[in-house]
Amino acid sequence: MRFLSTQSLAAGLLCIAGSVAGAQAPSGYQVDFSSEEFAARRARIYDAIGTQGIAVVQGASGLPGFSVFRQSNDFYYLCGVESEHAYLLLNGRSRTTTLYLPRRDEGRERSQGKILSVEDSVLLTQLTGVNRVRGLENLAQDLVGADLLRPPAMALYTALAPMETGNDSRDELLAAQVRAAGDPWDGRPPRESHFVRLVKARFPQFEIRDLSPALDAMRLIKSAAEIVLIRRATQLAGLGITEAMRSTSPGAYEYQLDAAAKYVFYLNGARGDGYASIIGGGTNAFMGHYFRKSDVLRDGDLVLMDYAPDYRYYTSDVTRIWPVNGTFTPAQAALYEFIVAYRDALFRHIKPGVTSEEVLDRAAADMTQYLVGKSFASPAHLKAVQEGVKFRGHFQHSVGMAVHDVGRLRGVPLAPGMVFTIDPMIWIPEERLYIRIEDVALVTANGVENLSAFVPTRIADVQRTIAEPGMVQLHKPVPPPRGPESNRE
Repeated sequence: MRFLSTQSLAAGLLCIAGSVAGAQAPSGYQVDFSSEEFAARRARIYDAIGTQGIAVVQGASGLPGFSVFRQSNDFYYLCGVESEHAYLLLNGRSRTTTLYLPRRDEGRERSQGKILSVEDSVLLTQLTGVNRVRGLENLAQDLVGADLLRPPAMALYTALAPMETGNDSRDELLAAQVRAAGDPWDGRPPRESHFVRLVKARFPQFEIRDLSPALDAMRLIKSAAEIVLIRRATQLAGLGITEAMRSTSPGAYEYQLDAAAKYVFYLNGARGDGYASIIGGGTNAFMGHYFRKSDVLRDGDLVLMDYAPDYRYYTSDVTRIWPVNGTFTPAQAALYEFIVAYRDALFRHIKPGVTSEEVLDRAAADMTQYLVGKSFASPAHLKAVQEGVKFRGHFQHSVGMAVHDVGRLRGVPLAPGMVFTIDPMIWIPEERLYIRIEDVALVTANGVENLSAFVPTRIADVQRTIAEPGMVQLHKPVPPPRGPESNRE
């Protein structure tokens, strides 16, 4: 493809921003999903829990201070409501859903704007398709009425996996729970276990079962409306990384590349980060989740950037690596071209019906042939690519509402609507050198689409992009102000 000049990019970004700026949700409610889609999702929950089950899905609690509230992913997935301290009760016997919300806080609304509450019950039933809306104080009463009056009690399903409420993923949340459990001055139970403990204390008749597997399986296959949002998040991720390429030069700082990408994200309607940006120059890239972004970029080094926005509750996951001075050395180019070839080999074998293991096997066979006759700058480089052929982590994780999204991807046949990352990588410990790129794959009815294919990848395209002026060059950082103390002898 032809890469845009900085001026063309700026005009294009403004057009993109203008095309979505006029969209405004009724009463602060989302506009991306229909009530029919939410109803179909809830119907799948009824099917999963059966006629002898009820399910309670928790929304996120409020945040202190001036933090912007973001609903939990599972709750948003089932109804789209972004109010704090909300709950859903899904009854498998009657196949009905009740939404529970706090009462209106008029003082807060005068300060912050409209917040959907139980007083909006008529509007909310229309927007979400739920059967009724009740005050939060009625949840306990309805739990009894839904089941306990006619023993034996039905099973009560609730999600036991950690609640995703921002730029987090389940793997990171579980790791945080482990760290908290190891702190004798902390050790707070997760919100999910606290809820289960309350239910067991108040209504011991219920048998508690985990709703997370059913929700995870649903979220693995993306609907057409979800793919629209993931495609948009990927577009912004790619444009942000491309702008960071343009802003790269020796002497720039890692955080300045972050700023260039953030400008693109926020200009086009992103709420924030899909995850903390990973921007590592030189050996910083060897740390897979390096996030400090405080170092200067040095001539002769490579810089790795992995970043995507949070766009209407969906994100992406795109990575590129490029030379700080704008030109790959022969040694860097040989390693980089191996990674790009591996990416292409993996995409060649993705289609419905195959498994990730089959894709990896076939791509590894291709790359074994690729290495025939190839030379590298050192034995360490050759060893790295040979080990890279055998590495099984190039086929990575699902992407959707979380960057490391839920749902089982390995060991199952690929199906249309699956979205995941292809992430070929190699390590050279002797030089603390780590090289990878990452693209977003969408399984289609006939094969696969690389949603991030437009992001510069070929060496000539990458070097051409770096040579163009970027945001950091056009808007140079300002020096700190000089106070009276700076004039003292």
